Amino acid sequence: MVGHFVMLHGMTGSAEKMRPLAEKFCPSGWDVLVLDAPFSHPRGGFAWWVRDAPATEYLDDETISQLQDSVDFVAENLPTDGPLIVGGFSQGGAVAQELLLTEAAERIVGVVVLGSKAARPLILLEKLCELPSQRMFSMHGESDAIVPINEADEYALLYEEAGWDVTKVRHQKGHMVDLASEDKLHNWLSKTVE
Repeated sequence: MVGHFVMLHGMTGSAEKMRPLAEKFCPSGWDVLVLDAPFSHPRGGFAWWVRDAPATEYLDDETISQLQDSVDFVAENLPTDGPLIVGGFSQGGAVAQELLLTEAAERIVGVVVLGSKAARPLILLEKLCELPSQRMFSMHGESDAIVPINEADEYALLYEEAGWDVTKVRHQKGHMVDLASEDKLHNWLSKTVE
């Protein structure tokens, strides 16, 4: 199977910063797609939505509107052929999961969630139950002060309840991608594209 590996950066990140990580993990023969989020962040870089509230708070209407604009932006830039593995770090991971609510969902064979959670969990669970079961990879730091580990576990459970094959990798660090666990992600990706 050959397809497209979509990796979305976190808040204040950029496609340029995400590209090396995406290329490092991209399955052999697959294409990488990284994008700059559509909103400039006041502290630099880009964001999929901009607000001052903690990540643990529910998204308000304005933020949901920005999230939807971001999801539409990514969906419009997806290649039109082949299977997709979608993922991202922090905000990017939330946007990647939202792609399951779009027409692209039928082509998504895997979801990679790094230091993130679902933006709209009840809507996502409803959609996951309608889709064929696929594979989900969740990597999260036990010391993450931005997105607490219990939230990552709650949202991974949504996929499990919908019958998805879920791999959870937990590390001792904070809000970051743990490169010491890269073999686990490589193995997961290899099995996903078999």
